[in-house]
Amino acid sequence: MRTRPAGDEEGAGSSTPPAPPVSLLRSGRALLEHIGPYRWRIVLGGLLGLAGAAAAVGQPLAARALIQDLGRHDAVAGALTLLSGLVLLGAVLKALSQYVLAHAAESVVLNARSRLTTRLIRLKVRELERTEPGDLLSRVTSDTTLLRQVTTQSVVSAVTGVLTLIGVVVMMATLDPVLLWTTLAVVVLVGAVISGVLPRISRATAHAQAAVGAMGALLERTLGAIRTVKASGAEERETARVRRAAEDAWHRGVQAAKWQAVMGTAAGLSVQLSFLSVLGVGGARVASGAIEVSTLVAFLLFLFYLMEPVSQLIQAATQFHIGAAAVARLREVELLETDDAPPRPTRTRRRSPAGRPATVVFDKVVFRYRPELPDVHRGVDFEAPGGMTALVGPSGTGKSTVFALLERFYEPTSGRVLVDGRDILTLPLPELRASIGYIEQDAPALSGTLRDNLLLAAPEATEEDVHDVLVRTRLDAFVHALPAGLDTPVGHRGTRLSGGERQRVAIARALLRKPRLLLLDEATSQLDATNELALRDVVVEVARETTVLVIAHRLSTVAMADRIVVMDSGRVRATGTHEELLARDALYRKLAATQLLLPTPEGFTKAEASQG
Repeated sequence: MRTRPAGDEEGAGSSTPPAPPVSLLRSGRALLEHIGPYRWRIVLGGLLGLAGAAAAVGQPLAARALIQDLGRHDAVAGALTLLSGLVLLGAVLKALSQYVLAHAAESVVLNARSRLTTRLIRLKVRELERTEPGDLLSRVTSDTTLLRQVTTQSVVSAVTGVLTLIGVVVMMATLDPVLLWTTLAVVVLVGAVISGVLPRISRATAHAQAAVGAMGALLERTLGAIRTVKASGAEERETARVRRAAEDAWHRGVQAAKWQAVMGTAAGLSVQLSFLSVLGVGGARVASGAIEVSTLVAFLLFLFYLMEPVSQLIQAATQFHIGAAAVARLREVELLETDDAPPRPTRTRRRSPAGRPATVVFDKVVFRYRPELPDVHRGVDFEAPGGMTALVGPSGTGKSTVFALLERFYEPTSGRVLVDGRDILTLPLPELRASIGYIEQDAPALSGTLRDNLLLAAPEATEEDVHDVLVRTRLDAFVHALPAGLDTPVGHRGTRLSGGERQRVAIARALLRKPRLLLLDEATSQLDATNELALRDVVVEVARETTVLVIAHRLSTVAMADRIVVMDSGRVRATGTHEELLARDALYRKLAATQLLLPTPEGFTKAEASQG
């Protein structure tokens, strides 16, 4: 059973954790890392967009020529054809640009989700226990989605917007510098307002994304223990808790939407003010004879084309600040510590079941879950050279922690854990875990079919191997009775299986791997007497060729062990066989008389039992 470090509170309110400050520089670099593999596709989309913008910039000049031809009563077919061609060409190029960029954006999101998922599954156990699973899921789903907008509307729009803006400004300057300065004065005024709004958008988005993660964490907490919630009559309280988190996420989202609305309004306002200003000043200049009407019309058309790149830049800045908050949250996950990298898949021959059993040594092991917590192990010393070793002791003495250290879910604070005489910290993690079969106390099952669960640790197992292990664990009759046999779904977390069936599936899964070291954490606690007896015989058989460490609270399991390690207060109190420990260790006699359900041995008084 996984030990939860003390001091962690689950569901302690629905308030959103404070969002960390967003560094735009670091976020920009991280964003470029995500975009890097698709940069040429993005460049192509940008070039197509620029070509479309160039076709659009040429349209006001074609319109000016058309008006001039109409004024002179010249033929207008050429000017009209040119204008129509530019409109059609600009539309086609813009559509192609949008498709290419959208394709690239989806690829960026896919790559980010793949990287993040791979990292999440490989996170060290201690890192996973510090973070709510719902919040991690939010980062994979919600935060990565924002990368799509950033890719198309921030990076590319910024580049194409700047280049288009330069081109339009140059063309406007050739028409009338006075009207150009009138336009730029309005744009600069509105830009000053926008520059003050952008940081607020970044902060508001960071808080909104954190709020969504907190809501997901609370919902995952409730659904993960839904039977307990229902049995406790706590549906309304849990619903209210999630609802408060949802309202908090709504409030944060509204705050972000408010500042984005200000940005959008500022962009629209700049268009309207610029149009009115140019119309007023330009009308006066036409009346004075400084410019022709055709020039004013062309300038007004350029003005509308100017507003598109300006809007692009505003949207780019907005989306970058939104994306910066999302990228910062993704970066947090990328900084978490992971296990060793898995080996490259190769076709290797599976270990023979007659392979050498592993030897296990704990050498003065001290361990605590966090620096501020007390030691769980206080110098644990024992050996398991082979055969079957049982770990017994009162609850909280660190028995399950022995298994967690062997699997390297955690690492010792001091001391050494040796397998085959080698410190496991020097062993490649995949190699270490490949030699271990681990059966947890709650025997979890994964959503999927029964076959998926059996082959989880040994995907290369043959049908003969599967049939053999089903017979040994007495699952063959159960599987035969299922409507789809091994392809029958087991439900979310194995809810369609009983506790005993899940335990037998877990044992079968571990045996199918043919490990050199088998760890059983109260692996038969939910079995009936008949199946428990049969599986004990299987464990005894396995112990002839595999080192078995078992945590058990039943005398029937402990008594058949080759050696028994008695743990108390984070230390090894005594080691020996069942008969030896009954004769010389008071705590073991107490455990045998109570937890191990053995009648009090002759000569063992109640006073001794109370003293332990």
